[in-house]
Amino acid sequence: MLEQFTDEADRSDYDAPVRRRRRGRRVLAVVLSLLLLLLAGTAGFVWFLNSKLSNIAQDDLLPTTAAGGTTGGDGGDAGGKPLVTGMGENYLIIGSDARPGDTFSRSDVIIIAHVTEKKDKVYLMHFPRDLYVSIPGKGKDKINAAFAYGGSPLLVRTLQGMLGVKIDHAAKIDFQGFMNMTDAVGGVRVWAEEASDEGTFQVVKGWNDLTGAQALDFVRERKSLSEGDISRGRRQLAFIKALMVKTLSPGVLLNPVKLSHFMEAATSNLVVDRGITPKFMRAQAMSLRDLRADDIVFMTAPFTGFGTAPNGGAIDIVDERRMEELGLALQSDDVAGYLANDK
Repeated sequence: MLEQFTDEADRSDYDAPVRRRRRGRRVLAVVLSLLLLLLAGTAGFVWFLNSKLSNIAQDDLLPTTAAGGTTGGDGGDAGGKPLVTGMGENYLIIGSDARPGDTFSRSDVIIIAHVTEKKDKVYLMHFPRDLYVSIPGKGKDKINAAFAYGGSPLLVRTLQGMLGVKIDHAAKIDFQGFMNMTDAVGGVRVWAEEASDEGTFQVVKGWNDLTGAQALDFVRERKSLSEGDISRGRRQLAFIKALMVKTLSPGVLLNPVKLSHFMEAATSNLVVDRGITPKFMRAQAMSLRDLRADDIVFMTAPFTGFGTAPNGGAIDIVDERRMEELGLALQSDDVAGYLANDK
């Protein structure tokens, strides 16, 4: 089942001041800097953004043409169908919980951002880490294992195999970046759908004011939550929304010190593929200058329920029919139609 992300924050008057502030100013959506946060401002804001772009590291996050030219890549496990370059653009955003000294770690946040051809919508699609999928050359496993086996390139190939559509760009941020960005804006106020005990603090059902370290625990927790990995994914989306709202607030946007610290934290913890140059990012920011926060749609990739893998691990079962429909929607740039047909 695929469900568009909603919570009590959507129904409260908490967002009303944000909507009022959005009137009369343009929002620059910096899709590739940390979790697609919206940074608002005038055209002059691009100059400020440009001053921070040199902090961003580049790496080989995409598969080579030989490996990624078809959904099957090496002809192994992902189907082998011709890979379609769809309309619009698809970005993979990876949040990694790598610790110092790790070569590879399992990715904790997997989000595909689809930017429409008209640049009027951005769909953020959360892929639960426990989705049981085919990984090229590795057989069936949880989707986050692809990152552990072969880093971002193998995770890209895995997602392309599921969807049949090309991933155009990729970016990753480690979890230290979550904490630093939260602290840079003075903490965030997040809505929790259910309570949990994080050890050093309690999360209550409802609003929670979190520091960076607390936010890090908040987005990592899953064992005590009612739907495990799925509940954690909803927490991660709630956190993204909270950080967006806080970043858009006058207390951050109109405070040069806070804004500078936030951009420093975001860009210094970000790694992007080699096609994402400062020139490319400036062009993307300008092309998305008319985007508003209401044009960002959160959703969860389709699954039918929960199960157990042959090794005994808990897994989320892919809804194969809806996943194919999602891939076709990405190819035709009609994610809105896909959501409208969701039952």
